[in-house]
Amino acid sequence: MSAPSATAPTAPPPPAPQRSARRGVELSLIVAAVLVSMYGYAEVGLAKNGAVPPGTLGYGAGLAGLALLAHVAVRTCAEYADPLLLPIAVLLNGIGLVLIYRLDLEPTLGPRAAPAQLVWSATGVALFIIVVLALRDHRLLARYAYVSVTLALVLLVAPIAFPAVNGAKIWVRFAGFSLQPGEFAKVLLAVFFAGYLSANRAALAYTGRRVTRRMQLPTGRVLGPVLAIWIMSMGVLVVERDLGTSLLFFCLFVIMLYVATGRTGWIAVGLLLAGLGAFAAGSLEPHVHTRVLDWLHPFRTIDAGLGPSQLAQSLFAFANGGALGTGLGQGYSYLIGFAAKSDFVLATAGEEFGLVGLSALLLLYALLVNRGFMAGLSLRDPFGRLLATGLASILALQVFVIAGGVMDLIPLTGMAMPFLAQGGSSVITNWIIVAVLIKISDRARRPEPADGGDPRGAGGGAGAGRRAGLAAERSDSAEESGEAAG
Repeated sequence: MSAPSATAPTAPPPPAPQRSARRGVELSLIVAAVLVSMYGYAEVGLAKNGAVPPGTLGYGAGLAGLALLAHVAVRTCAEYADPLLLPIAVLLNGIGLVLIYRLDLEPTLGPRAAPAQLVWSATGVALFIIVVLALRDHRLLARYAYVSVTLALVLLVAPIAFPAVNGAKIWVRFAGFSLQPGEFAKVLLAVFFAGYLSANRAALAYTGRRVTRRMQLPTGRVLGPVLAIWIMSMGVLVVERDLGTSLLFFCLFVIMLYVATGRTGWIAVGLLLAGLGAFAAGSLEPHVHTRVLDWLHPFRTIDAGLGPSQLAQSLFAFANGGALGTGLGQGYSYLIGFAAKSDFVLATAGEEFGLVGLSALLLLYALLVNRGFMAGLSLRDPFGRLLATGLASILALQVFVIAGGVMDLIPLTGMAMPFLAQGGSSVITNWIIVAVLIKISDRARRPEPADGGDPRGAGGGAGAGRRAGLAAERSDSAEESGEAAG
């Protein structure tokens, strides 16, 4: 009797391990962030008035309510998002409210700003929730690249028609409210750069005139549009004398161009152009020239018998804080003056938290930026990689420029520390950035179904977006293979 010719059926391979959503970890960290913020609020009251402020529970309940609503939105529509992004944003926003409340208790710093900042924070969280619920797939933003750049240019031009504030035309004021349109424009420009550069990255990197053996310039047809948009935005900002945002846009452009092409020559060109621009601005613009002199000689006003400048007071605050700080409510950073709640809010943190607390604060920013970069690197679609890199770079550049300025490492430029400084436009924009990063990280961390279908179900818009994304990924892989073979 012969053996059967058919082979025995083999067992199917075990399913791939599913990635945990880790929403419980996120909720635990949010609770910890709210408790830390409540403790800081109570400590300020004990230091200044000898009693816990009567509004401590109300402040904690308000912050907790906003954070829980944001958590529910993430749990509902971004189940696999990075569990660290939202808690870090809540903690930074809570610390910022505590610092502004602490400075409000000083009678020399004008009207109270903490209540308005809490309202702006609530507005930012509301927009965060809207973005998380409405943006089903981050790749849909690529369709609106040119709409984004048009709107960004309109926002940048709008402040020209309004009077200057502290020497810069960056504000739009109406009906008792004020907005800084440039804060929103930076997100829109990041969307445009990501969309355009992802669509033309091969032409930018591999076509054009070869200058040297290692350097090849792309064709004007490819580089021209994005370069023209960048020059227009920079020109408007120079006219408005908002050189801090000009520097941010320039660095964002160079970073995204480098990430899109992988050519280190763009970094060298960017550094060269930045150096030339800084020299020209410092020589020709009196306001910038004064900032450069303050950077080189921070105590020159003291030597001239005019008293310490804001930068000198900032350095005194950092020195007074030492390693462990003076404690919340027990510093003298209010001597900085009117900019203590905005440009120099980090000096209050450095004095009252000390070197240890300030380092922890900067590590929170570093972790937030790192998770944004990781979300982008985990994606296969080039638009998502560039968008995540651009948004995370916006946060990183702001922290570097502001921290370096108030510590006298670089010339001071007027920008808002993300989540910490007083400013409604800034806090709203930062919450929108975190919302988009959460949607990107959800896509990057979401496990793919075994049948290759849409992980969100067979919905019309989401399914179409998913199929388009898979086609883009296959095209990207084929293009990279062709480039490697070339």
